[in-house]
Amino acid sequence: MHILHIITRLIRGGAQLNTVLCCDAQVRAGHRVTLAYGPIYGPEGSLLDRARDSGAELVEINAMRRAVLPWHDVMAWRAIRKMVLRLEPDVVHTHSSKAGIVGRSAAWSARTKRSNQSGHARPAVVHTIHGLAFHDRQSRVVYRGYVAAERYAARRCDAMIGITQAMVDAFESEKIGKKSQFHVVPSGVELSQFRRPEVARNVLRDEFGLRRDAMVVGVVARLDPLKGQDDLLDVMPKLVQRVPNAQLWLVGDGYHRDALEQRIAAMGLQDRVTLAGLVSSEKIPQALAAMDVMALPSYQEGQGRVLVEALACGCPIVGYDAGGIGAVCVDEVTGYLAKVGDRDGLLHAIVRTIGMDESAKAAMREAGLQHVREQFSVETMTAGVMQVYESVCAG
Repeated sequence: MHILHIITRLIRGGAQLNTVLCCDAQVRAGHRVTLAYGPIYGPEGSLLDRARDSGAELVEINAMRRAVLPWHDVMAWRAIRKMVLRLEPDVVHTHSSKAGIVGRSAAWSARTKRSNQSGHARPAVVHTIHGLAFHDRQSRVVYRGYVAAERYAARRCDAMIGITQAMVDAFESEKIGKKSQFHVVPSGVELSQFRRPEVARNVLRDEFGLRRDAMVVGVVARLDPLKGQDDLLDVMPKLVQRVPNAQLWLVGDGYHRDALEQRIAAMGLQDRVTLAGLVSSEKIPQALAAMDVMALPSYQEGQGRVLVEALACGCPIVGYDAGGIGAVCVDEVTGYLAKVGDRDGLLHAIVRTIGMDESAKAAMREAGLQHVREQFSVETMTAGVMQVYESVCAG
């Protein structure tokens, strides 16, 4: 089978790593795999080297941009359509909102032309919903615009994969797509890479510049208003009152960094908040093991891949009940949830996690490990994706 994956950018992120891991597994299974992507830019880091290691054929689509840029979008559409006609893949699999809308439309157009010429209705077109382009923090006009675009694209694909049921529910609630199109395949993590390191915590904290005696609340995410780092800053004064040795550790980078640094200075939290910047993928397990709590108060999240990684490392988790986070952070079972935007609830979840006794922590840690092993392995993900391909190709 020849599979063409299309994604907007190969930055470091959950959707991107999901895509690269699929490419890697599919190449190893003997399929021909092509990965097309837009220019890699920005402070979030790159997965280009990891993509090269997968063995997939890589193609950069110069016109692909994350922002809505009509001229670039038309040029990207033409480039994808031309590529699909030239490569004649069996499956086109799009990822992320921009590549999903432009890519599905272009692939469907190429398929229509090919079908008219030869009667052969290929490629099958599949899209993965990693997150929502529309959310409550947008203006009504922008929100409805994205919903309309997703409805248009849904009519130009055979199947859509939600990485959590919440993603499927969000699409169905906006009448995007048909029920028969949807499948749920959780985003997989290389669990073997996220075992708790056999290194003393003091050694890890010394390496990362963290205080040995601190109660470290960490978050691993790009620095973005939707990821909720601002909400963690908001709760820090009250957290310090309740947990005098509390320290906030922000791991990752992004366009929101300058704004966060200004807020930290204005709040006088320089000695309480540390911005780590980008940490290499190989060091993320050690970073998670150095934390007392991994928090993800995200306002829009497809699944929360880093929460899976934290549970695999035995790190307690808290988060907002946004999108698919609840599929990983099962409230009072694998972690604690707060309502989206409820800062007092977020504070309570963090304090409650820190205050658990050792037996309660051990029970939650074991429940978390069992949960990720059963639901979030790479093997489960790639098998599920291939089942979707086989189903739409057979149809």
